[in-house]
Amino acid sequence: MALVLTEEQELLQQTAREFVKEKSPVTELRRLRDSSDATGFDGALWKEMAELGWASVVYPEEFGGMDMGYMELGLIFEECGRSLVAQPLLATVVLGGGCVLEGGNETQKKDVLTAVAGGERLLSLALQEGPHHAPLAVATRAEEADGGYRITGNKTFVLDGHVAEQLVVVARTSGEPGDRDGLTLFLVDAGTPGVEVSRTQSMDGRNTANVNLSGAQVERSAVIGEVGAGADILDPVLDRALAVISAEMFGTASEAFDRALEYLKTREQFGVVIGSFQGLKHRAADMFVELELSRSIVFDALSAVDAGAGDVPSLASCAKARLNDTVFQVGNEAVQMFGGIGVTDEEDIGLFMKRSRVLQATLGNSSYHRDRFAALQGF
Repeated sequence: MALVLTEEQELLQQTAREFVKEKSPVTELRRLRDSSDATGFDGALWKEMAELGWASVVYPEEFGGMDMGYMELGLIFEECGRSLVAQPLLATVVLGGGCVLEGGNETQKKDVLTAVAGGERLLSLALQEGPHHAPLAVATRAEEADGGYRITGNKTFVLDGHVAEQLVVVARTSGEPGDRDGLTLFLVDAGTPGVEVSRTQSMDGRNTANVNLSGAQVERSAVIGEVGAGADILDPVLDRALAVISAEMFGTASEAFDRALEYLKTREQFGVVIGSFQGLKHRAADMFVELELSRSIVFDALSAVDAGAGDVPSLASCAKARLNDTVFQVGNEAVQMFGGIGVTDEEDIGLFMKRSRVLQATLGNSSYHRDRFAALQGF
């Protein structure tokens, strides 16, 4: 694993940093939140991102993609994390589009990926059904009917599901909740009769949705991959999502640290800057060390994904568990260094802590991923 970026990767990251700094600073998140924006993100900004190729970085050229890697996509996520950018990149490109990329037939790929790459279609993955991440605990049923399938069940925490034009719905065609076999993925239009989507809002101002499927009828052509083998598609897609969301978490924690460090250098108390206090120096040093360790595991996970390494699942869970802990520590410490004002809405630093809390729960908390890592190692 190389811990040093190539010249092209450095240029991509710098371009992304300048773009989000100009187009979507933290004040933009405040605007979306305070105006109760119907979509929760800026559609015009999303179009600009697509024009820059952000929606097509990992897609093949034949579908309008740039045919690059997840390392490059991870760098974009890192910069979005630094500015708390609200965008449907994870839901559309990595999760929903990722399922089509991994298991879709040529017709599905040409239709869906080309539209996503051009910023013309939004997707989301409707997987979770309980309060915690559990990919195999699917009770939603899909039964054969009228030459296709009828899907019935409920989904929760569907990222950006309220704006998705198509949902990749994970349903069970056989077996019981918890079984690996029997899961099937369906590409379902959001406007299909029997599909009801209700928007929810997280503490960080971002959007998720609850999806109720009451006998939603789809054609056989809506099946992604093989019937009953959906877990074989979900596993690599979720691992890639873990790698890039870890990169976003690293960006969020890094920016929180930078802001806290700047505050330590300027805030005066008892006639001196508080950064001169030994106790705060030690705490800042601990944050720095955790961030450097986190950078290493994020780069390792992204590199492994691009290399198609056999230890991607272990590294993906390791990265998410590590970054869960890092954003928790850095988020808490940064707010405490700001003092009482840090927990008020007047200061942006509290927004980073709130975002960190939601990211910790997204796609699995530390306990889930430590348990998964242990199981993958044979324990």
